[in-house]
Amino acid sequence: MQLPLSIVLISYNEEKNLRRSLASIADHAKEIILVDSGSSDLTLDVATEFGAQVYHQSWLGYRDQKNRALQYATEPWILSLDCDEELSVELKKNLVLFFTSGDCDRFHGATFNRCTKFLNRWIRHGDWYPDKKLRLFRREEGRWIEPIHESILLSGPVTHLKGDLLHYSFPSIESYIKKIHPFAEEFLQKQDKKTWSLLANLFRPLWRFIRGYFLRAGFLDGFPGFWIAYATAFSVFVRYSLSYEELVKEKRRDF
Repeated sequence: MQLPLSIVLISYNEEKNLRRSLASIADHAKEIILVDSGSSDLTLDVATEFGAQVYHQSWLGYRDQKNRALQYATEPWILSLDCDEELSVELKKNLVLFFTSGDCDRFHGATFNRCTKFLNRWIRHGDWYPDKKLRLFRREEGRWIEPIHESILLSGPVTHLKGDLLHYSFPSIESYIKKIHPFAEEFLQKQDKKTWSLLANLFRPLWRFIRGYFLRAGFLDGFPGFWIAYATAFSVFVRYSLSYEELVKEKRRDF
C-alpha cells in the first residue's frame, strides 16, 4: 500500500546508513526526496536504487537544509527521517494505520519515541528515552526551526504513534564526543553571553547526572547508561564554561 507520503532526507556520505533507513518504509511512500550536499561515497546510488528523487544543495546548516528539502516534496504528508534512523516494525504498522483509520483527517501531525543504540545496546532509560520526535506532518503546515537541535513548528492537533524510531547516531564513544562542542556552541547562541554563575557551572552538571542516572533510571542500561549520564553532565559543564569564556572575551574587548 502506498500512502500519500513524501519521505524527506538530507545526506552527506550516508552510504552505510541510508539503505537501512529507506528499506524500513520506502515501500509505503509515493515519493522519496533526498537532498545531498556532495557525497563522495555510494549514497546517491543507494538513493537511486530506492527510486528517490535526488537533488544537490551545498550545506546550509541543519535547519535550512531540511527546509530546502521540504520544498521538493509534493505529497500531502511528510515523513522526515535522518539517514541514521529506521522505523521499527511496530511503528511502521501504526504509521500505516494512521492513514487507513482516518486519523490523518483529524490530526496535523504525529510524534513517536526515538530509541538510540549505543555501545551495542538499545538505550531505554535515562535522558535518552523516550526521545519524542515530531516527524510526521502535513506538508503545507510544518517547517523546521532552530539551527542544530532542529524541530518542527506545526499548528493543529498532534497524536502519538506507538513504536520506536530506531536511531544509530553514535556508533562509538568518539562519535558522541565530537558532538559535544557543536551542541555547546548552540547553547551559547541562545544564552545571554554576559551572564554566568559559578554555582550553575558546578551544580547543573551534577543535577543532570543525578536526573539521568538515578531519577530516570539510567542505571538500568548498565555501563552504557552510566557513561551517557556522566558524558551528559560533562557536556553541560562545557556549555556553561563556554559562557564564562565568552564573558572573559567581552571584558578584554572593553579594555
